[in-house]
Amino acid sequence: MHANASLRAWCATTLLSAGLLLSAAPALAADEFGGDWDDPRTADPAVARPPTAHCTVEILDTHFADFDWHYGQIAPPAACPGPWNKVVLEVDGAVKGVQYDRLGYLQIGGMTVFSTSTPEPSREGIQWHVEKDISAYASLLRSPQQVRMYLGNVVNETYTGVIHIKARVTFYNADRRHPAVAAADSIVALSAERRDGADLVGDIALPANAQRWLAEVYATGSGGGCEEFWYFTAPPQADYSCPAQNGPYREVQVLIDGRVAGIAMPYPHIYTGGWSNPFLWYVMPAPRAFNIEPIRYDLTPYIGLVNDGRPHELRFRVANLPDGASGWTLQPNLQVWRDPRRAVTRGGLLSYELTALANDPAYSTLPDGRHQVDTRGGHRLRASGWLETSQGRVITHVDRIVGNRNLHLWDEGEYHDGVKGDWDDTETVTRIGGGLPSLAVNSQSFGFDGLLSFEPVEDHYRVTTRLKIYDDANALQTPAPGTTPLAQVKRNRFDGEAGWNYGVPRDQRHAVGHSTQRHQRFGSQGCYDHEIGQSNGFVDVDKYRCGQP
Repeated sequence: MHANASLRAWCATTLLSAGLLLSAAPALAADEFGGDWDDPRTADPAVARPPTAHCTVEILDTHFADFDWHYGQIAPPAACPGPWNKVVLEVDGAVKGVQYDRLGYLQIGGMTVFSTSTPEPSREGIQWHVEKDISAYASLLRSPQQVRMYLGNVVNETYTGVIHIKARVTFYNADRRHPAVAAADSIVALSAERRDGADLVGDIALPANAQRWLAEVYATGSGGGCEEFWYFTAPPQADYSCPAQNGPYREVQVLIDGRVAGIAMPYPHIYTGGWSNPFLWYVMPAPRAFNIEPIRYDLTPYIGLVNDGRPHELRFRVANLPDGASGWTLQPNLQVWRDPRRAVTRGGLLSYELTALANDPAYSTLPDGRHQVDTRGGHRLRASGWLETSQGRVITHVDRIVGNRNLHLWDEGEYHDGVKGDWDDTETVTRIGGGLPSLAVNSQSFGFDGLLSFEPVEDHYRVTTRLKIYDDANALQTPAPGTTPLAQVKRNRFDGEAGWNYGVPRDQRHAVGHSTQRHQRFGSQGCYDHEIGQSNGFVDVDKYRCGQP
């Protein structure tokens, strides 16, 4: 029997329908979970706002109880027509009763600007708040646009939680001390977008005077199958409940006319029903669960190959997927800056090197009978391109290095199943010409060390989940025309444990859980250090060491 797989299947069909945590008994914060708990929150910083005149526009107020798009509108307000120093999206959610965690995304003008998952509710109900800096999408907001949001949700006699979402956008005017955001001139979607197996494919025709080109993709493994837990997968010879021919290494790539033009590590998102233990997430979600960040690629070196007025194929791919695998959502957009004083920028590719992907999922059986898959993967992509612009010849060099170390250990039957995963992703972009040389380095390191256990206790199991998560980043950007010097360090840590009895009446589940999150940021944008903690559903630590709002 594969205990891990059995419990995941049970969670997908029975956890909430059994009425988990719907007891009317008062909360027992000091001892164990009761029927109610605090509203979900994180230690993440709010979006910094400039002290300039601003306007707020309500864009959505709706209830999700289906799998349809829900619509709204947005237009630049008369008192804040732009240019803007910052644009901030705020989303408020509320739900009560019985409901799973759900995945959703919000689009403006057909472009995804926000991707999220939802918390699981108590019977009394919960509320939560998320905000995101969407200044990079400013070009979408200069004219009236349709807003639409998808948040697929089952509501029936068992799953009673209708999810209420309200969203608004606040525009902050630019002034002398707070200049306009250096956003792209246009943000465009793929044309003729289609699926080719698991790949997302479409066409792009760049403007003839393009001088900078970025791609974003919101990439999530989801749907409750093995690709939601892709870091647990193991080669078929391991006889693990989630097999994958080449093990757990995943990589999100972008290809231009069949050539790999960008590589990146996907983030191992853990949603609020994840790891078979919602008790761990009721009050404090895992990092990025409420605000799923896109992966970004600088494609500027390739402009000279594709700004010829003809359509070129772009392909977004999750590399190393098992044959026939599903469950990955890919939502891209393309951001383009134009040369304001030239009708055409002529260019080409100077150099290109993609090293071979190292991926070696080594399966072994340890002397104590446990099974192990030790995976080490990664490689490097370097590309340099030139463009003749109104400021002369500009050379852009992009160097990206990605890597993953994944150590998966489990015993016979998967009663004790643990993963320690570490992902590293560093992109270095150097530009020479067009004024001062510039350098931008964005380095991310993230991962976790977790164990899921099913301990037999008399006639039932005690389910325990232990997780330590880190989400770190270092960013450096040197001065260049139109940019501000930047040096920023992020350290985000989550540490939690939760347990409950499976296979017993509701009043004997004796669920307990505690967790902490500490989010630190230091650098040219100031200091922020916030720690929160909860025990059995109630926040008992909330302190700022700096950056208190």
